[in-house]
This record gives sequence, C-alpha cells and structure tokens, in this order.
Amino acid sequence: MNIALMLRYDGSAYHGWQMQKNAVSVCEAVTKAIEKTVGHKVVLGGCGRTDAGVHAKRYVANFRSDTRIPCDKLPFALNARLPDDIAVIGAAPVPDGFHAISSCRKKQYTYYVHPSRHRDPLSARRAMWYPYKLDIDICKTAAAQFVGVHDFACVRSAGTAVKSTVRALYSFEVRPEGDWVAFEMTADGFLYNMARSLVGSVLYYNEGKLGDIPALIRSGDRAAAGPTAPPHGLYMTNVWYDEALEW
Repeated sequence: MNIALMLRYDGSAYHGWQMQKNAVSVCEAVTKAIEKTVGHKVVLGGCGRTDAGVHAKRYVANFRSDTRIPCDKLPFALNARLPDDIAVIGAAPVPDGFHAISSCRKKQYTYYVHPSRHRDPLSARRAMWYPYKLDIDICKTAAAQFVGVHDFACVRSAGTAVKSTVRALYSFEVRPEGDWVAFEMTADGFLYNMARSLVGSVLYYNEGKLGDIPALIRSGDRAAAGPTAPPHGLYMTNVWYDEALEW
C-alpha cells in the first residue's frame, strides 16, 4: 500500500528535509519512526527539499508498506516515536503511482519577517528580524512584479542542477500578521533558494536598493538581486495534488 503523510515540523534542529550522511535530517527522523512502527525498511519520499532551519506547516511525504495499522491510527503510532519538533497530522492511502514530489502540482511557501527596532528572542528561530522601516505597500508593489511565468535565474542560488529555471509564480502576497509580516508565495515549483531570494529582493526594493524588477528578471543576474534571506523565517505552508487526499 502506498501511504501519504501530512507533516508539520520545526526545522531548527535539522539539516533540512533531505537525508544526510553526516547530519540529522527531518527525513531521517521520520523514516526511523516509520520503520519502528511498521517493522520493516521503507523509502520515504518528500514533496520538496527544505533547507537547514526551514520549517513546515504542511509537508507531504509518502512510503510503501504492508502494515495493518489503519491510516487513521497511523499518526498516533508515529507521533509516539517522533521527537517533539516533528508531528504527523494525517495519513491516507494513495494510488500506486502517487509520489509526493512528482505528483505535486503547486507549492506554497510563507516567509515571516519581524520588523522592529529591537530583536525579539522569542522570534529568533521563527522569523527574520528586520530592524528597518518596512512599507507594506512598497513591498506589495515589488512582489507583484515577480508574479507570472518567468526565467527566475536571478533569484536562484547555485546548487541543485535543473533542466530549466523557468517557473510559474502564481501569487506573491505581502500582509501583516500581528507583529510579523507574511510574504506568501505560490508556484508550480521553486528553484534552490528561490523563495528566500525573492524575499531578500523585495526587502532590497523596500530599502531603495533595487529598481527595475522586470529588467532584473530579464537579466538573469543573481548578483543584481537582493540577498538570500535567512532560513529560519521560511515555512512550507501548502501543497496541491490532483488526488483528493483525505486527512
């Protein structure tokens, strides 16, 4: 049986989702919990590669097992073996051809910024401290110019090899959420560090350090864009599939 899991995790203590040889990853922790629960080795596939320190409010993974544990009971069994900073919030049987990453149609990331003259220790691992004036309207203007189907080479860091740097950014919204400001992006896929680089570029625009965004996109020049925002402000917040997953 092919089983999909919905996960939430605080990525502060992990070297990202991807299995690592010399560092602890979210995938490793979840895989160990699954194998202890079902009694055999599994291959766990995730819906994306989140970097070290990045969090997830909704993250989908899948594995195959002949376990007799009902899917509605599986989250309880797995959570009893998972560390406190990772939780399974749903499990569902999926078609044999389903894979968390290749079946994914679009993803959403949200980046949280804490604009304040003084840093907040309680936000230190949850949001990026931004000790400058943040104008929501200026940020919205910048974000809107990135929306569309573009070659996003200008906001891609060197890393994972890809066939194309063209992506469809369906929406890029900026809104206040309490003391923080949320930068919410939805796309058919994200390049390596694309979400964090988009945020860094919008903040550069806010500071008057970045001008013509369409020209920046056309240039494909990573050095001309804003810096990559730190990982701890980034959350995977949603994923979409053709399959109707019932959690």
